[in-house]
Amino acid sequence: MTSEPAFGQGIERTAAVLRALSKHSRSGARLTEIAMATGLSKSTVHRLLNGLMHVGFVEHDEATGLFHLGFDLFVIGAAAANRYGLVDIARPSLVRLEKRTNDTVFLSVASGTEAICIDRVEGSFPIKVLTLNVGDRRPLGVGAGSLALLAFLPDAEIEQIIESNAPRLAAYPNYSPSLLFEMVEASRRQGYTLNDGHVLPDMFAVGVPVMGRNNRPVAALSIAAVRGRMQGERRANLVGWLRAEARALEERIATLTEGLSDSEASRFGHPDYARR
Repeated sequence: MTSEPAFGQGIERTAAVLRALSKHSRSGARLTEIAMATGLSKSTVHRLLNGLMHVGFVEHDEATGLFHLGFDLFVIGAAAANRYGLVDIARPSLVRLEKRTNDTVFLSVASGTEAICIDRVEGSFPIKVLTLNVGDRRPLGVGAGSLALLAFLPDAEIEQIIESNAPRLAAYPNYSPSLLFEMVEASRRQGYTLNDGHVLPDMFAVGVPVMGRNNRPVAALSIAAVRGRMQGERRANLVGWLRAEARALEERIATLTEGLSDSEASRFGHPDYARR
């Protein structure tokens, strides 16, 4: 007999509402949209939203009827993203990469079967590629940084993640489970990941993993630009600079985890660590 989770349905439903809202972080969402996304009744969603508004996690725009994630939740999310100071220790690497390339640089981590962008430094080049905002989520494998988090996991985990994400890939017409397996193999051969217009036409991105003490990806660094800035020798340079910064981050993380127990160190590199 399977027992009910100790935390009950209330927390699960509240989490589902927040995750649904996170997919509309810029535009906001209507009550009906949240209900459809979560599979909950409108009355249940309305009750949960009222509770979340009471504690400042959700805001409601009376003029448009749209619900938005609240600033209080942003503050908590920023603290979670920076667990162990990851954002802080990686920020100098992102800044250096932007100064060398003038293109936009991203820092991503894995949470379950998703990749989350936890930091971004916008490039100064006039034509910008801003495909990810801080806090945006994608299925693991979708995008260069996300693929770097997936491709260097053990084979069994990769298979499980791709199978789990298969229904969600319908939202990304240029992706499929079979293509992701091919991209994983190509990434392992070349030692970096490549997104050649799979998310947006004429957008090109490269990424590398940042490996932890347990030889698992702790994070990923990626650079995105228009296709013309990602060819030939320049692409090779970008990959080299990404690798150099990834190695520097790995050394900092090794120092950071030196005093931790094996259990704590393993959680630092675990795909779910960002939401623990």
